[in-house]
Amino acid sequence: MLWMPLAQLRRKIISSGGFVNAHAHFDRAYSVTPEDLPENNSGTATVERALREKWQLVDAWKKNSGEDDYFSHITSALRAQHEFGVRVALSFIDCDPVAGTRALSAAVKAKKYASEQLQMKFVIACQTLKGVLNPEARQYFETALPLVDIIGGLPGADRGREEEHLDVLLSAAKSTGKRVHVHVDQNNDPNERETEQLARAVIRHGLEGQVTAVHGISIGCQPKSYRQELYKLCRDAGLSFVACPGAWLDARRNEVLTPTHNAVTPVDEMIPAGLCVALGSDNISDIYKPYADGDLMVELRMLLESTHFYDAAELIRVAVDNGRRVLGLV
Repeated sequence: MLWMPLAQLRRKIISSGGFVNAHAHFDRAYSVTPEDLPENNSGTATVERALREKWQLVDAWKKNSGEDDYFSHITSALRAQHEFGVRVALSFIDCDPVAGTRALSAAVKAKKYASEQLQMKFVIACQTLKGVLNPEARQYFETALPLVDIIGGLPGADRGREEEHLDVLLSAAKSTGKRVHVHVDQNNDPNERETEQLARAVIRHGLEGQVTAVHGISIGCQPKSYRQELYKLCRDAGLSFVACPGAWLDARRNEVLTPTHNAVTPVDEMIPAGLCVALGSDNISDIYKPYADGDLMVELRMLLESTHFYDAAELIRVAVDNGRRVLGLV
C-alpha cells in the first residue's frame, strides 16, 4: 500500500476537529471582475497594482455594496470554507466611512447562518483600512467594538503614526477585554520593523499573550542576529502569529539586498523558537488575490514547502490548535 503523507496529514487535521482559518477577508470574497484582469484592461490592471493602491481601489466596490451583497459574499465564502474542511474561521470585516456598517451588519447575520446552517464557528474582527486616527474613521472603529469578537488593526493605514494607531487598538483591548490581531510587516521590506514595534507596544500596555501579529513577511528580510533577538522579544510579549503563505508568494522582485528568504512567515524559525503560529487564507478571489480559493490544505502545503518545515505534528497544531489559541477559543 502506498503511503501518501499529504493525504495522511489532511486526515489527521480533519480528525482533530478540522481546519481553523485564522485570517481572511470574506466580505470582499469573489469581488474581482473581468475588468480587473490584464487581458481586459488596456492600462495597468487593478490586480497588478501595489498593495497600498489596492487599499484605495476597493472603495468603488465597497461603495456600491449593500448589506445583502455583503451577506451573499460572506456566506458564499463560508460555504466554500466548509467544503474545504474548515470548522472555525475568522474574517476581518470593513467598518469605515466607505463601507459604513453594512458589511459588519451582514457579518453578524452570517455568524448565525454559519452556526445554524454549517455548524461552523464564525469569528469577526474589524478591519481598520482607513485607520483609527481620522475622527470619522475612529467613530466607525468605536461603533464596531461591541459587535466584533476580535479587535483588528492595520498600522500602515495611519502611515507615520503607527505607534498612535497601536495605542488606540491596545487601549480598546484593555477596556473591552478582547484580543487584538494586527497586520504587520506585509511588504517584504527590510525597512519594515512593525513586528518589533507591535511587541514593544504589547509589553508597554501589559497585554502579553493577548495579541496576534498577522503576516510578518518582512521578518525574513532581516539579518539572522536581528531575527533571533526579535523572537525573544515576541516570546516576552506572548505575541502569536498568523501565516497566510499564498498571500505573499507574489511579493515583487526588486534590487534591495537582503538575506536569501521566501516571502512567507518564517515558521521554520518561529516554531522552534517557541512561538505560536496559526494559518490563514487571507483574500479570496478579489483584487488582492484573484485566483485564490481559500483552500487551507493548499495554504498549508505552500507553508511547509516554502519553509522546508515537515514536522507533521507541528503542522497539525498550526492548522488546528494554534488557530483556536489565537482566536481565544482555548
